[in-house]
Amino acid sequence: MLRALLAVLLLLGLPATAHAQDLQSILQEHQAELAKPSRTKVGPALEALTASGLPSVPVFLESLRDKQVWVADDGTFYIVRKKTVLDVATAEPVPEVELASLDQIKPNGGVRKVISEALVQFQLSDPDIVRRRDALDAISRNLDPSQMEPLARSIEDEPDPALKRRKERLMNYLAARYGENDEARIEAITSLSDDLSVDGRAVLSQILATQTEIAQEVPDDANVARVLEIGSDLRREQAYAMIGEETDLPPILSASQLRSALETQVEDNKIAGVSINTLNTQAAREEAYDRLATEGALPPRATPEGIDATLASWTIYETYREDNKAITDAANEAQAGVQTRVAASQTADLALDALSLASIYFLAAIGLAITFGVMGVINMAHGEFIMMGAYTGYVVQQFIPNYTVSLIVALPLAFAITFAAGVAMERLVIRWLYHRPLETLLATFGISIALQQLAKNIFGTQARPLTSPSWLDGAWQINEVIAISYIRIAIFVLALMFLGLLLFILKKTRLGLEVRAVTQNPRMAASMGINPDRIKMMTFGLGSGIAGIAGVAIGLYAKVTSEMGSDYIVQSFMTVVVGGVGNVWGTLAGAGLIGILQKGIEWFNPSNTLAAQTYMILFIILFIQFRPKGIVALKGRAAGD
Repeated sequence: MLRALLAVLLLLGLPATAHAQDLQSILQEHQAELAKPSRTKVGPALEALTASGLPSVPVFLESLRDKQVWVADDGTFYIVRKKTVLDVATAEPVPEVELASLDQIKPNGGVRKVISEALVQFQLSDPDIVRRRDALDAISRNLDPSQMEPLARSIEDEPDPALKRRKERLMNYLAARYGENDEARIEAITSLSDDLSVDGRAVLSQILATQTEIAQEVPDDANVARVLEIGSDLRREQAYAMIGEETDLPPILSASQLRSALETQVEDNKIAGVSINTLNTQAAREEAYDRLATEGALPPRATPEGIDATLASWTIYETYREDNKAITDAANEAQAGVQTRVAASQTADLALDALSLASIYFLAAIGLAITFGVMGVINMAHGEFIMMGAYTGYVVQQFIPNYTVSLIVALPLAFAITFAAGVAMERLVIRWLYHRPLETLLATFGISIALQQLAKNIFGTQARPLTSPSWLDGAWQINEVIAISYIRIAIFVLALMFLGLLLFILKKTRLGLEVRAVTQNPRMAASMGINPDRIKMMTFGLGSGIAGIAGVAIGLYAKVTSEMGSDYIVQSFMTVVVGGVGNVWGTLAGAGLIGILQKGIEWFNPSNTLAAQTYMILFIILFIQFRPKGIVALKGRAAGD
């Protein structure tokens, strides 16, 4: 009884020593593979370590990967951190061992990658979420059947919902590739028809991977993907060459090769008894070559008749690497469903992009549309009011570090500043140039250049940051294909707000009534007691103020520079011309049309945005030939001006 009690006490008191001995003994068994590791030889050692179940194995493998494992002359392994020698099992210092007596193990990149893959099964249940996420990244990069069991064990206890969903998705990928039976694989493959992610589509592509085969008769048990057609899928020469790689066929000789071969047979200015002067055509040279081939002087060549006969007797086809036809049929069906959903999602994503772009153009152009409709003024400095609004937002953020508060302050302040600048410009310059469109265009163009130079003098030539609040970071991810940034959504909402505000002002207020009256018939409005000069001043200020707010919104995602207004002035004018001057609904329709048109053209030619803008301008030129007054034309006598 006493001996048993002593044995239990010894076992309870020395667990670390036993583990150290166990780990060290495993390392000693694979000392040669670990001391000088290579990617082809380190596998058995890693398998033995991971199969041992020892809690110290992950620490050892991480140390080995990070080049922190050293070995003594007697083959004992140690971990060295900050020049301190540690025991491999307990990570406790070993003061009696000097660092100078050890040699560092330096695994190369390939070995470190293999070690990282072996660490995955330990990291899947690690308390650190970063380690668990890294483990899933490693699995997704290289799906392997050995990962199924540890991944399945870690799913139930995963505390993070997003990470748990990702584990379940990866488990489904592994089941589709390496399921224990055909039923499990087909079930997993069928579920992939709802997965639009790139990883899910890659799994289906891997299952449907093909290889090219050549046979005179296609085997009955072959899982054929398709038979390649000569002419459409393969050129005759290419198909013949592929058959020639599998069989002993005479080669196809090019004209230069045939000529070089005949030159070796020249005797007394003759080839095969024929004067070389008569061999001046390709047909004559081919006839001479075939005669020499019949005599055995030259190897035979492939003739058109021989090529046709060979191609008629052989079949070139692609087979799936997956032998089970039921699995490839399920994968094909799932892939067809995925492709349909991806196409629909891409269309929806393109529509959202076009809608987002249209909202930006609407904000940039609505002020110009109202100004142009009421005053008939071509304001080339409209883009600079957008620039002024963006710089106002930047300056506000220098004094208010809270980005949400600074944005709330910047929007009305930008409106006030650009409204005042617009009123000043109208009073000092524009009002003296009414009914003189050429002089107005030149004057506003000069003001545009002056404002750009003033901005360069104040803020410099480098782009200035206009930082969006943290709640506008990221994007709304509808699915794996459709996503739209929160900034674009905010601009869309801002455009809707301004649409409602402008409609309210124009339809429900005294100012709106007077603006509409002056837009339709300025002389009649003046005879009714309306002051056209005051209305024009207020309208120009309102249009400029809206441009300033648009500048704050645009600056949240675009670069804020002195030339940023130039990027939007052309689109703003096109929006006004296409939609119809002086009409809110026309501007909205024009912005929508141009946004859809630009995104559609970019979709067909995504690498050349300049070409997209060129095609868009050509379309607009054609459009105004048939609809010169725009989508929504003015009403009243002004419509005929």
